[in-house]
Amino acid sequence: MFDDDDPVLARVRRIALAFPEAAEKVSHGRPAFFTRKVFAYYGGSQKVHGEWVQHPTSVMVLADLDGQSAMRALPNAWVPAYLGPYGWTGLDLGPRTDWDDVAGFIEESYRFTAAARLITQLDGS
Repeated sequence: MFDDDDPVLARVRRIALAFPEAAEKVSHGRPAFFTRKVFAYYGGSQKVHGEWVQHPTSVMVLADLDGQSAMRALPNAWVPAYLGPYGWTGLDLGPRTDWDDVAGFIEESYRFTAAARLITQLDGS
């Protein structure tokens, strides 16, 4: 479901794996970045009018209600199948991607899921 040599994946990987104790695994056929819980997935899909729509060059992140509202208002945002109702939002990545924003969204998702000691470690570095 993904190309390990994808340069966009490489960029997401660099951002996600820079956080304390972050690791990567393949979950449901996609790269997933986690500590004790997953905080980002690369790629995803959604169901539109009964049809599956793939978003292979995207990142899915978790946010609180305010974060969800802010992200879902973006033109490149979509609500992932299955995970959307649990607070996940997908963001398509492309030539006009603001990578500072993407890094911020991934960091917020990390903070939302990581143990308190890891947040303390992140804030101290």
